[in-house]
Amino acid sequence: MALSYSVYDVFTDTKLAGNPLAVIFDGGGLGDEAMQAIARETNLSETVFVQPADNPAYTARIRIFTPGRELPFAGHPTVGTAIALAERAHEAATLDLVSVLEENVGPVRCAVRLRDGEASFAEFDLPRKSQQIPLPLDRLGIADALSLKTTEIGFENHVPSIWSAGVPFLMVPVHDVGAAERLEFDPQLWEKTVPFVDGALASAYIYCRGGVNHVAKFHARMFASGMGISEDPATGSAAAALSGAINHFDRLTDGHHPILIEQGVEMGRPSFIHLHMDIEGGTISNARIGGQAVRIATGTLDL
Repeated sequence: MALSYSVYDVFTDTKLAGNPLAVIFDGGGLGDEAMQAIARETNLSETVFVQPADNPAYTARIRIFTPGRELPFAGHPTVGTAIALAERAHEAATLDLVSVLEENVGPVRCAVRLRDGEASFAEFDLPRKSQQIPLPLDRLGIADALSLKTTEIGFENHVPSIWSAGVPFLMVPVHDVGAAERLEFDPQLWEKTVPFVDGALASAYIYCRGGVNHVAKFHARMFASGMGISEDPATGSAAAALSGAINHFDRLTDGHHPILIEQGVEMGRPSFIHLHMDIEGGTISNARIGGQAVRIATGTLDL
């Protein structure tokens, strides 16, 4: 069996930055075990398998696997796959188009912008709005798992909390970029401290205001030992979950709020995630995640 694939760096316009993604274009004939084995082989944060859509009006069905398990939804695979399929269908084109990807979380609508000679951009509507999961949290244990002082956990009225827009994350606000850069994640202590959500260990998403890049409003890091990911350079599903925490703690005014999140800086793979929120009556009426992606490899898997 020969399967064509491409690798894209996502949430960046620069090759060898951002978050790498493998897109397997001929995934329709693969079973779950084969897809999981291929994801372990690529050993990237996520590998996407493109399959025919159940709804003929949609572009494709995609299955998303980390090295450890399948995900119902993820941001950088959605952005990267939307761009990969658009570029595959419209090579060296300049146009705007809309595609719908069937994911396990449901249909995800994506807007794609192709510009000849430039990095493509894709943006998708969140398939689910971020919701808080009220579970008791051990602030001291969280601090120990990150090798930080308890006084470095939290800023303003932001405190640790669990949010999900399809994938749950334990959001840990830290005092500043220095604390985010200095932390050391201990997966054993994390597993002993944090709760399981829907049978899976909640991943760590550490964030603070500001960024190394002056245009960033938030700086973030993500650790997901339960998914087989030591650290992730860009996590769209976590940014989607963060939207709920931002609105909850910052009490955003009604209107449109564009937010740029930087991630992956400490890994030498800077990434920029565009989060847009529309607030009505104090709640999120609509939210979108977007970013650029660049292709760095194309080939064939011989299985």
